[in-house]
Amino acid sequence: MTPIDDRLRVALKDAMRARDRAAVDALRTVLGAMDNATAMPAVNRDTSSGDGPIAGAAAGVGATEVARRELAVDDVEAIVRTEIAARRDQADEFDRLGQTEAAERLRAEAAVLAAALDGS
Repeated sequence: MTPIDDRLRVALKDAMRARDRAAVDALRTVLGAMDNATAMPAVNRDTSSGDGPIAGAAAGVGATEVARRELAVDDVEAIVRTEIAARRDQADEFDRLGQTEAAERLRAEAAVLAAALDGS
């Protein structure tokens, strides 16, 4: 786990205690994106064998478990920056459509993520 991961998780707990819905949504989304980035790609297995009650099924406890990939600090920063950029771009689009309340919420989410990224 990187220092950024730690800051994001602490910020999530703080936001939950404060009942800050925008911060909770933003932090949960970015933590989910980071979890997705650590997942290993699926492996195609030969399911044609007739072993066991379900053809091609893995047998035994933990047979399908795979270690997760470790993210470098640069990887985590890139994920957070992508999430920030996505929110800012979408906020601009909402402004263009006259949906200022939604735009403000997305900018608030982007600010939460930027603050966690910067360590403040």
